[in-house]
Amino acid sequence: MGHTVSEYLERSPTARARARLDLGAGRAVTIWENHNDRVFYDSPEGHAFSLYLKGGTGTRRLDAGGIAGWPGAICVLPEGQSSDWEITRPFRFLHLVLPDAALRAGFSRIHDRDARYFDLPELMYAASPDLSEPLLRLAQAAVAADALAGDEAMADLIQRLPERRVSLRGGLTSRQLGRAEEWIAAHLDGPIRLADLAEAAGLSEYHFHRMFRASRGTSPHKWVTMRRVEAAKARLRGAGSIAEVASACGFACQSHLTRVFKAETSVTPALYRRSLMGRDG
Repeated sequence: MGHTVSEYLERSPTARARARLDLGAGRAVTIWENHNDRVFYDSPEGHAFSLYLKGGTGTRRLDAGGIAGWPGAICVLPEGQSSDWEITRPFRFLHLVLPDAALRAGFSRIHDRDARYFDLPELMYAASPDLSEPLLRLAQAAVAADALAGDEAMADLIQRLPERRVSLRGGLTSRQLGRAEEWIAAHLDGPIRLADLAEAAGLSEYHFHRMFRASRGTSPHKWVTMRRVEAAKARLRGAGSIAEVASACGFACQSHLTRVFKAETSVTPALYRRSLMGRDG
């Protein structure tokens, strides 16, 4: 198993994590400081976005001609992209690491598009206000340990990611996806089985499962879990008890909701609701 860029930095004798924000489902934001170091990312796991917050002119990517960074520079390293870095001067930077499946599913959900339209080319020392604004908000959320603000900035970032032109083969049609989504929405408060979704789309269970994963970037089970958590977030804005929210969103009990919600968001439903109340206040 490989390592994320953050795990490589954790091995460094000079890199220091100054703030961290776990957003659940393997998504993490870290603000680092480093100096006098040499770091090689060997086919890292997860897509990595970086924003240079302070300094960076002494940071060079050796396998890309030794080009140097600058404050405000953005780099994007797609999953598996190796890179070799030399740091000669102190600097502070943000790393956002997103697992491939989580990013593809998020892209499909936020854009309401087939996940295969997702495109993340490598970016080296770019000036991109579209990306730097949500990345800066992610840095601020990490410092404040504000998962809600982090989620919002993450959604904005994914919304701004480009699509690629591609001729799709296989997968589910828009109509089949729509029927599956309608079934999920109508039965979110109870059990949702693969056979039900497959029948709604007019396919066998095996074929539906395979085509759904291609189109949404994740499994039907994971997609339904994401939908349940989204519904719980919306209901937590209201006055119902957490147990009532759990029942309305198809969780077996309050503890089941709490366990799944925390795994997907890094916070409990109670803490999420308090953060909402703090904003409203």
